[in-house]
Amino acid sequence: MAETDFKKDPEYAGFSSSPDEKHDVAPAYQDSDNLSLGRDQSEWQALSFWTRNGCTLESFKRRKGPSGNLNANMKPRHLHMIAIGGSIGAGLFVGSGSALSNGGPGALLLAFGIIGIMIFNVVYALGELAVMFPVSGGFYTYSTRFIDPSWGFAMGWNYVFQWAIVLPLELTVAGLTVEYWQAGVSVGVWITVFWLIIIFINIFGSLGYAEEEFWSSLLKLCAIVLFMIIGIVLCAGGGPAGGKYDEYWGAGTFYNPGAFSNGFKGVCAVFVTAAFAFSGTELVGLAAAESANPAKALPGAIKQVFWRITLFYILALLFVGLLVEHTDERLLGSGLSDSQASPFVIAAKDAGLIGFDSFMNVVILVSVISIGNSGVYGGSRTLTALAEQGYAPKLFAYIDKSGRPLFSTIFILMCSPIAYVSLSASGELVFAWLLALSGLAALFTWGSICLAHIRFRRAWKYHGHTVEELPFKAIFGVYGSWIGLVLIFLVLVAQFAVALYPLGGDPPSAEAFFQAYLALPIVLLFWAGGFLWKRAGWLRTRQMDVNTNRRVVDWDRINGERARVAAMPVWRRFLHRVF
Repeated sequence: MAETDFKKDPEYAGFSSSPDEKHDVAPAYQDSDNLSLGRDQSEWQALSFWTRNGCTLESFKRRKGPSGNLNANMKPRHLHMIAIGGSIGAGLFVGSGSALSNGGPGALLLAFGIIGIMIFNVVYALGELAVMFPVSGGFYTYSTRFIDPSWGFAMGWNYVFQWAIVLPLELTVAGLTVEYWQAGVSVGVWITVFWLIIIFINIFGSLGYAEEEFWSSLLKLCAIVLFMIIGIVLCAGGGPAGGKYDEYWGAGTFYNPGAFSNGFKGVCAVFVTAAFAFSGTELVGLAAAESANPAKALPGAIKQVFWRITLFYILALLFVGLLVEHTDERLLGSGLSDSQASPFVIAAKDAGLIGFDSFMNVVILVSVISIGNSGVYGGSRTLTALAEQGYAPKLFAYIDKSGRPLFSTIFILMCSPIAYVSLSASGELVFAWLLALSGLAALFTWGSICLAHIRFRRAWKYHGHTVEELPFKAIFGVYGSWIGLVLIFLVLVAQFAVALYPLGGDPPSAEAFFQAYLALPIVLLFWAGGFLWKRAGWLRTRQMDVNTNRRVVDWDRINGERARVAAMPVWRRFLHRVF
């Protein structure tokens, strides 16, 4: 083939010897995994069933071949459930109680709605990047690639640190949740039991995580739908005779005691609870790297986030606000650690529905264990990616024959004993500080995803590419990422105001400020550490590499699918866009 014909051939178009060289056209790759990953998967399939699933001593031996190749055994149903219900946990079921008390039902809907808009744009930005660059370790690597290697270092370690703290927190909440039934057994015993359960799940690697998330998410979603159906009946006055809801209830709580509590400051106070409730949404981007066909499964999973935000957060919290007064003293529990302060449990009790409060408590218990397991998954994968890039000890790059990042998983699991601190006399204070460490961490992660997407689009255009050459596009494009970034900044400002001037009229104090804003100095410390280690700063547009490790794409198939969708009636195109 002549050189001019070679350059015109779409199979090879867009390649260059230098990442800084401009490209006139996009590469048209084939939709298949790279050869090394294909060989790894073939070798993995050749292992026995028990070795593939981590149940033999052979499975703990190092996997041969290039480092970083995890298994690709997650199915589309796993990704869809992780996207819809994976992060629904104590933040929604329990934390909404303190949020309702602090801000009222109006503030609850407003704050969760704003955070929902933010997370919607964050996940779509992540989807575009993850489909384009399927890198194990996910979003932190995008910060390294498109923002600043030092900031990427900070975001990677911040994410590991966040999940390492969340795991013992969730174990503590799980232990306290069992106390609802007054079992008479030490919380320490329950912490140990649930720790062993999480260890057992992680023996099976990514498939164990995926299956646990699928079934626990299914339970959580069914419980929320059931709660909303019961909420409609109760608001219409269909509760048991002689009970609180035996006559038309309607939206009375929005008028008496009112829709808002503590005014604007109350709304600001709800933002952080809402952000905590949405934490873990980004895990779908990590999980995509371990799915069989991420380019096909991930866009469908991303679309489900819209329904999770509108149906399983906003509507559920609407009924919470309708059924429970924000002045109810039972809401003043121990923040995220006391399931008896859950408005879901309170509404079930007030309705007189025998056993429904215990059922909701079981759902809360399953949810917090699920989030703890997600912490092991997210933290271990990110730590492995850090090790592969030289940002962590090489020991953590070890991946065994069953596809587990073995030492990274062990490292995160060994943070669990921190939960036993809650048994001491000063345990509640320690719990509050641990919660402060993880409180704002997710906001920095989400902001980095939005900024990385904005910077990627700029570099993509600089290197001569068009938006049409992207196999999956964020629904609102770069404007959505700007919206997400601005909303994250406003939430940080709101939290700063609450940190300086706490609710209840208490005078400003250093302790209250750092309990509300401790994540910021931690992130800045990681950033400074990354700069001192790597001596790398802000990347110029020309320095950003948009070609290395790009996904291979069959453009004929994608263009055929786009043509098929374009030929649909308007209503079918709408359904295809949102489903």
